[in-house]
Amino acid sequence: MIDRCAGWAGYGPLVHCIAAVQSLAVTNRFRWEAFCMLNDFRGSVCSGMAVMKNYLFFLLLFCPLPAYASSQIHHAITITLSPQEKRLSAVDTITVPRGFPRDLQFTLQRGLTPRSPEPQVHIVKQRDQNPKTDLETYILILPRDVQTITISYEGSIYHPVDKAESVQGVSDTPGIISQEGIYLTGSTGWYPGFDTDFVSFDLDVHLPGGWDCVSQGERVRADKETTMSFVRWHSPEPQESIYLIAGAFHVYEKPGNRMQAMVFLRTPDAALAESYLDAAIGDIAMYSRLIGPYPYAKFALVENFWETGFGMPSFTLLGSTVIRLPFIISSSYPHEILHNWWGNSVYPVYDKGNWSEGLTAYLADHLFKEVEGTAADYRMATLQKYADYVSGTKDFPLSQFHSRYSHSTEAIGYGKSLMFFHMLRREMGDDVFRQGLQKLYRDFKFRFASFDDIRTSFEAVSGKRLKQEFEQWTTRIGAPRLVLGEVNMRPAGGEYLLRALLEQTQEGPAYKLLVPVAVTLGGQVHAFMTTVDMETKKAEINLRLPQRPLRLDIDPEFDLFRQLDRGEIPPALSTVLGSRKLLILLPAAAGKGLLEAYQAFGRALAGSGPDEVAIRLDTDVSSIPQDSSVMILGWENRFRDYAAASVSAYDVSIGTEMVSIREEALQRRNRSFVLLSRHPGNPDAAVAWITVDEKAALRGLARKLPHYGKYSYLVFDGAEPINIAKGQWRVAGTALTKYFPDEKGGMHQAQRGALPARTPLAAPR
Repeated sequence: MIDRCAGWAGYGPLVHCIAAVQSLAVTNRFRWEAFCMLNDFRGSVCSGMAVMKNYLFFLLLFCPLPAYASSQIHHAITITLSPQEKRLSAVDTITVPRGFPRDLQFTLQRGLTPRSPEPQVHIVKQRDQNPKTDLETYILILPRDVQTITISYEGSIYHPVDKAESVQGVSDTPGIISQEGIYLTGSTGWYPGFDTDFVSFDLDVHLPGGWDCVSQGERVRADKETTMSFVRWHSPEPQESIYLIAGAFHVYEKPGNRMQAMVFLRTPDAALAESYLDAAIGDIAMYSRLIGPYPYAKFALVENFWETGFGMPSFTLLGSTVIRLPFIISSSYPHEILHNWWGNSVYPVYDKGNWSEGLTAYLADHLFKEVEGTAADYRMATLQKYADYVSGTKDFPLSQFHSRYSHSTEAIGYGKSLMFFHMLRREMGDDVFRQGLQKLYRDFKFRFASFDDIRTSFEAVSGKRLKQEFEQWTTRIGAPRLVLGEVNMRPAGGEYLLRALLEQTQEGPAYKLLVPVAVTLGGQVHAFMTTVDMETKKAEINLRLPQRPLRLDIDPEFDLFRQLDRGEIPPALSTVLGSRKLLILLPAAAGKGLLEAYQAFGRALAGSGPDEVAIRLDTDVSSIPQDSSVMILGWENRFRDYAAASVSAYDVSIGTEMVSIREEALQRRNRSFVLLSRHPGNPDAAVAWITVDEKAALRGLARKLPHYGKYSYLVFDGAEPINIAKGQWRVAGTALTKYFPDEKGGMHQAQRGALPARTPLAAPR
């Protein structure tokens, strides 16, 4: 590096100083510190030397900081796993790039006792250790000009799976070696973890006979002998960490286009494996056409020994029950496959906002709804989650989303984000949007990208300035709230003039919006469609129409991220679970065992989202409060009649031995019911009646209900319990729809005209 700057007489000390500072720039996070040190040096030593500014600029421009952040340490690990003893024994041959510091800090699982057979290499355990973690910190001291060293270590890793499920229904462990299976991640500390952005690796694994293992990259060896199995994985691609999953797997394979599809099952099932192999090959082909070539040599479905839904680079780790759910293959499975483009090869800059979950949800979950023709319903449900779960202190900008850990973080990091990408697509058009995706992937494959990088990619292919759009959706909290003001219509020379006032009523400045408008016309099957550019709080809609308008709809297919009007969405379980205040009423008349089960059920749901929860006996409450959502539990509850009156408007009746929903009579015996209604005195709250016929069902019901948030009614059967009916009540109306009188002056609610069919962004399989 210094040689490239030779010939600048008189500035040798400065050059050497800059070289020393550059040696600190091991990763991106150190570059700013190095820059500040250069500025301090310039200010203290070179004061008054105007030429120094130009010289320093030259050095920074033409003698750039070393690209350590884009380099990676390479691990060549040979590891023996002993599930019965819960132990591992490993030798890691580590290669660091030239110019790396000689003192390197790394972490390792507590008790693995690292050592090096090379006498000139020193490993020093840090004196001050964090007792709250399972990791220990060491300093590795390398001799000058040595790039490859060896570290050996051995010990036990056994952290039982935490069965206490979170709101999202996920159990986890920091890492485990057991006879049930092996689960090791980068955060486990099963290999020396250095403070660099990326690693690459070769992994040789010795396992008991009949066992197999999965990691990133390509499997280049798989020898199974009677007493031992030998597997090798090769991953030259830059990775953020190394995963190792092992078990007594049955392996199925099928070649795809430039990749291998694989399935690792804990019990043999050729038909199940075949369906996943074909789906992987088809989905990868589709996304390769849409975005760019698949970045890995394989994609594998791996069955875990507890229920998970994890996505790793080049494989997904799903639980036994999850794998066998019929809808997973067209929902969660393509989502995890797509993460190999967004998140596992183009990496988000997490401290500037994790955009990968929203883009993946949009191009997987939403895309498959497009193919089914139900994408508008999916977007409505997405906006409903935001309306119900995000309020007050729960809101935050997309630039601060890191990961999902609650309903509110999911509503923002997945929901708001996918709606942002949908609006970007609507503004760009499908062809330009595809070009933007392809440029983003091409330019940032195996690199970090931020929202700003996404913006510049789409600006480059569209020729548009998108700073305002990106800033308003990624740096602001909240959402626009649209209201229709004065609307009038009059005939004019064989045509009709329609005028309407559209207003944004949210606090703060106006959002820049492209507002879809649909007008249903007399004698026409298809609605008249247009888009209104709205950049201020108020905008006039002026339309000249060929036939008499019967109905005006604003954003009829939920194309905008916005705060929904309550008239647009039905009362739902999410309205209760996301409420600011929730009163749970227990049935005092229930027997002791059933009452205790209802108490446990109430405590479980109290942690599913509400800000403030009170649990009371029904005998301790004189009336239903107006400022709170209410959950009425049990057939025996003295407020059951209140619940029955609340749901009667939805064609529901509650008897003593049965419930009738939309004229279908359902017996009480062995059934659990969940019925929602809008709170009669508070449109932002809801009333829920939840009851079981046997207390054993309550435990499963508490686990399952947070996943049924969008529904107005649910019926379950048995102690498991198993869902046998679900649905949403029809909405009464919305403030964003306006009806006009017909030619005779009569007012009626005309059916909305047909909207133009939309072509999915890509064609799956």
